Amino acid sequence: MTQKLYLAKAILFFITLSLTQFLNAQNKVDVTGKVVDKDAGVPLEYATITFKDITGERAPQGGVTNFDGEFSIEVYKGTYDIQVEFISFETKIFENREITEDFSMGTISLGLDSDSLDEVVVRSETTQVEVRLDKKIYTIGKDLTTQGGTVTDALQNIPSVSVDVEGGISLRGNENVRILINGKPSAMAGFDDTNIFQQLPADAIEKVEVITSPSARYDAEGTAGILNIILKKEKTLGLNGSVQATVGIPTNNSISTNLNLRSDKFNIFNNTGVYYRKSPGNAFYDNDYISGTFDRVVEDREYDRLRKGLNTNLGIEYYITEQSSITGTFFGRWGDDEDESKSYNDRYISSDLNSQTYRNQLEGEEEETYQGAINYINNFNDEGHKLTADIQYSYDNEDKPNNIVESQTFPVDNLIDRQRVFENERQNEFLLQADYVLPKGDSQFEAGFRINTEAEKTTYTLEDFDLETEEFSINQRESYNFDYDENVFAAYTQYGNKLGEKFSFLLGLRLEHTQLKGKVYSEYLDQEALVDTIGFNFDPNFDKNYLGLFPTVNLIYEIAKEENITLGYNRRINRPRGWYINPFPSRSSRVNIFRGNPDLNPAFSNTFDLGYLKKWEKLTFNTSIYYQHETDAFERIQRDSGQRTKEDDLTIIENLPINLATEERFGGEVGAIYNPTKKLRLNGSFNFFRFVTDGSYDGEDYGTESTSWFGRFSAKYTLPAKIDIQTNGFYVGPRQNAQTESESIFSMDMALSKEVIKDKLTATFNVRDLFNSRKRKSYTVTDNFTSDSEFQWRERQMTLSLIYRFNQSREDRMRERGQRGDGNMDDGGGEF
Repeated sequence: MTQKLYLAKAILFFITLSLTQFLNAQNKVDVTGKVVDKDAGVPLEYATITFKDITGERAPQGGVTNFDGEFSIEVYKGTYDIQVEFISFETKIFENREITEDFSMGTISLGLDSDSLDEVVVRSETTQVEVRLDKKIYTIGKDLTTQGGTVTDALQNIPSVSVDVEGGISLRGNENVRILINGKPSAMAGFDDTNIFQQLPADAIEKVEVITSPSARYDAEGTAGILNIILKKEKTLGLNGSVQATVGIPTNNSISTNLNLRSDKFNIFNNTGVYYRKSPGNAFYDNDYISGTFDRVVEDREYDRLRKGLNTNLGIEYYITEQSSITGTFFGRWGDDEDESKSYNDRYISSDLNSQTYRNQLEGEEEETYQGAINYINNFNDEGHKLTADIQYSYDNEDKPNNIVESQTFPVDNLIDRQRVFENERQNEFLLQADYVLPKGDSQFEAGFRINTEAEKTTYTLEDFDLETEEFSINQRESYNFDYDENVFAAYTQYGNKLGEKFSFLLGLRLEHTQLKGKVYSEYLDQEALVDTIGFNFDPNFDKNYLGLFPTVNLIYEIAKEENITLGYNRRINRPRGWYINPFPSRSSRVNIFRGNPDLNPAFSNTFDLGYLKKWEKLTFNTSIYYQHETDAFERIQRDSGQRTKEDDLTIIENLPINLATEERFGGEVGAIYNPTKKLRLNGSFNFFRFVTDGSYDGEDYGTESTSWFGRFSAKYTLPAKIDIQTNGFYVGPRQNAQTESESIFSMDMALSKEVIKDKLTATFNVRDLFNSRKRKSYTVTDNFTSDSEFQWRERQMTLSLIYRFNQSREDRMRERGQRGDGNMDDGGGEF
């Protein structure tokens, strides 16, 4: 009886809700119009139209204009004061206007407000944040500390994002982040190798989307979330762009260009950069061994890295009609890098120095990357009804020759070992996707599919040097081929709507089928001997298939026009990448190797996120708390490999990724952007998190728990003579995992900038890591050894950059846009 009563109440509730929405829909009308610049006669995009009920019974309603300055807004019947405004223009108000049926306001002309022009310039120079249902969008302003820098440098200044001393990117302290370029996996993102971001120029970025609660539209990959990097593509008519030249100490020379040519039917855009950089670094290791030939080994290591190459991104957009376009893009990167490491080792028995060695490793990397893509967009109307389709192919080829020489220097001089490694990696990736969006009033339906296939082939040949014959020969036991395929087939649908004036929701479901295939084979050994050589107690060849549903829920409640609360839930997957499952070792030294684990399974996570945003005239404040539960989480461990060097009987330490049982992670973050005066801009964020892991491997317990935090603060001030100074500080708190404790890290960047020729030429002097303090210090404890280490990827760097811009003044952009000849630009057209 009770169940029937509940059912009856539920049915009555939904009938009442549906009837209410139907009656509300009948009580609404559409108001259309167009907003233009009074002097230039050109459309004003993002002008705001607000309808204020004169009775005060309804909350303000409104919307913004599109690219052509047009608007179509649905409002309730009633009497309103209508306000039309655009930043730096005078506001126009139409008082006491009765609206009872659909009608057009005609063309509304706004004149410039000269008193506000200086304030507009200030706002355009700062990074702005916009909150959507499923993401935060950071529009990159004129951040001085990234001038002449790379994409990695720019990401260091994005709230929630941290970049470690090796260039690894984390989101809220979690490294399992998916990085997209313009919404898609891309060769420009280095096939998940973030080292490429140290080659791409920062000035190519328009904005960065931080997606901690991704909707069903996005890949389910990346348990931490998604970073979507949007590249610049101008929309103004004519030829415009910029050229940037940089010189630095240590050597950091580059030239990059951003060019755009737009006509009525074509838009051609290009970003090209040429670079030549040296990045010296250093490391220190103090290792104590429980057993073995030596009780203690102290190592000083120096790194000399050379990066030189060219990258270019060329695109052509053709406007088929006013509502549809097709875009073709080509990306190419050619690199010729060289890494040299020099290791000086002191080896002790008890407290006595027994011997000293010197090791030199010279590794080259010749790389070529190509990517071609075609994008089609058809806008069925101006209300968001559209179809998009993408097809993309990427190819990457890397040759990495490696020459290793190790000698004893005390008590005698003699050659210990020589090795040569010839490694080749080739990767092909194909992507096909389509997305369909159908809005209906306040609601929106969306559906789409994606096919993403990757094929990676690795060839690895190791040659040993025979001290007696003084000749190289192939090490047949450690020369191999490894093929890895990852195929993902996905389809999704999502639905969003607005309930009342303040509450919106977006519900989605994504279905993904994943196939992971790996094959190990050798030209020298049969399969049985090869498996025995690898040393795992399972077959390293695999073919795994996973079918999963990934629901997403995103809610937003608008407390006021500039204040809201968001709540998100999503389920995600983290797939092991190629080098994580490649079972053959890669050597950083004779006694320290990294070996992939082909038995790794994907990790799955469930994440909840609660956020709050409030904007004032000069202050933007946002905060959030989050919780994540992950199964089969990845962890890297160190252990005794059970092998020893044949020359001097040293223990070989193995680094291995494993699946843990669970990881629970929870934390909170807070951020603020504050512009108290025209001369001073402040930006800060703080992120606190705690994680608890539980799991074991080969009978060893690797469970642990740790609490850490990181924060950043940026201040920009305009000095006399219109010289801008900016400082960025970054702090990472101490943290630990099952075996390693890491100390805190603090670093600071500083920059000075002066506009030499107004709106044309800007000079910037930049110092990254001002105090040369960006170093990772850690202490590792295992059953067989302890290690006290310090590592610095890149030493302090100073750069001087000159940026020349052409055809980019505000007045030119507005007038170029007016050349489109939209017509009907008479002042005061229509009823108003």
